Formats: sequence, C-alpha cells, structure tokens
Amino acid sequence: MHRREFIGCGGALVALSLMSSTPAAAAASEASTPPQLDKPVLKLKGIAIGEGQPKVIIPTTDSSEKAVLAFVDKIADRSDFHMLELRLDPLDNVDDTDAMAALTRQVFSRLGDKLLLLTFRTKAEGGKKAISDRKYAALYHALLTAGQFDLLDIEMYRDSTLTDPLIGLAHQQGKHIILSSHELHATPSAQEIIARLSEQQRRGADVLKLAAMPKGPEDVLTLLNATLDMHQHYAQRPLLTMSMGETGVLSRMSGELSGSALTFAMFGDASASGQVDVQDLGKVLEVVHKGMRS
Repeated sequence: MHRREFIGCGGALVALSLMSSTPAAAAASEASTPPQLDKPVLKLKGIAIGEGQPKVIIPTTDSSEKAVLAFVDKIADRSDFHMLELRLDPLDNVDDTDAMAALTRQVFSRLGDKLLLLTFRTKAEGGKKAISDRKYAALYHALLTAGQFDLLDIEMYRDSTLTDPLIGLAHQQGKHIILSSHELHATPSAQEIIARLSEQQRRGADVLKLAAMPKGPEDVLTLLNATLDMHQHYAQRPLLTMSMGETGVLSRMSGELSGSALTFAMFGDASASGQVDVQDLGKVLEVVHKGMRS
C-alpha cells in the first residue's frame, strides 16, 4: 500500500490502535486504574495545546541562516500549521551563539501568530551534531537571555545540574519548556514511558515529549497505550509522543484519541523518519476530529 493510501484510511485505523493487547491485560488495567484527570491545556498566542486536534509543528532542516529565513518566509502565512521548530543543530554556524540568538529574533518576527520552538537535537538523540553538555547549556542560556521564542526543547538526559536552572530561567522570562527523550533503536515498556514523562513533569516541563523507534506494530501500540494512560491518569501538562519511522506513522495522526497534543509534519524535507506531508496530515487530523464528534 502506498503511503498516501495508508494515510487516507488513517481515520479508520486510529480506533484500533489503542485496543489492549489481551483481555487479561485490559481487566488488570481496569482494576488498578486511578481516576481520570481533567485535560491539561497550554494556551499560547491563542493556540490551545491540548484541546481539539493535535497542533501541527513544521521543522526547519536547512544548514544556512539564509535558507532558513527563506523557508520561514515561504510558509509563515500557511494556515495548516501552528508552530515552527527552528532546528539549530543543522546550522553551519551554530557555534556562534550571538548569531543564533539574532536568528531567533528574525524568525520570531516573521511568524506572526505562529509559535516558535527552538531545538538543538544532539547526535546522541538523532540530531546532526554532537555537543558537550556544557556547550549545550551555554547555547541555551544565550538563547534565553538574548533570543526571542515561545518554547525551548531540552533533552531530559543532558546534565540536569546544567539544564534544570535553564527551566527556571525560562519560566522567569515567560518562556515554556519541552523536556524530551528519544529512543532511536527500540521502544521502552509502557511503564518506562510513563516514568520518563512523569519525571519530565516533576522537573517543571510545560510539554512532555517522548519519541521511540518501533521494531514492529506492537511497539506502536505500546506507545499509544502508554500515552493514553499518562494522559488520562497522570499528566498535568500536554503530551507530545510519537512512534518513529514508517511503522510508527499512525502515531502521528491519532493524538486526539491517545492524548498527544502536538504532532510533527514536513513541508519539503523531513527532519525525522516517518514525518508526513503537512497537507496530507491535516486531512487525516480533520477526518479523525469530525469522526470523533459525529
């Protein structure tokens, strides 16, 4: 089946993805399930992250500032996404912290009512460049003190003695933090997924993020079920979870059911495997949204 055909039937598949793996597991889960919580919502620039359809993020992938700005100018007026992720790790001059701070101000001014997320994805978690924890923290400190943006992605497994103060600094300045975890070769157990997201919440994240690579369809179901469990019973912040690669594409479309409040799409080049074209993704999200309210 071609990807576009698969996407077209995504709405029908979404409901199947969250079925418990066995009747016994479902019964055990029902017996021990804590009460459901109110939906966590983060409202920024009139965008309610955690209400309605998952909000769509488009990442940049270019290596030059000029190309990044041209890309932003090309898509800023589109109505089919809510947030731009400025990926810093592909940039040739990312070591120039002053230039990076200036770039964030330029991008922010071009986005209007869209949100701006800044991310340096380290090579250890799927990014383009390796960087020491100290340099990582120094770059983020410069962005917080001289840049302009709405959200900052911090990898939860960087040195917390360096990154936790950044969370406090961000909140002092009215900025918001995504704490993230990326498993590039496997999918953790549901218990481990919930434990990581819960740790992110305890550390003060405003959005809780986990991405994992599936080895088969059962891993996609594990991530979706863990997301739903976290959303219903433990989360006090919006979630952003995904199963990566071609096998995990369904997880990028089913957030309104599973509780993942954000999803990534591509316009041009993808920043990660499994991303779907923004127009195709929008169609499926709308189908799911209408179907769940019919």
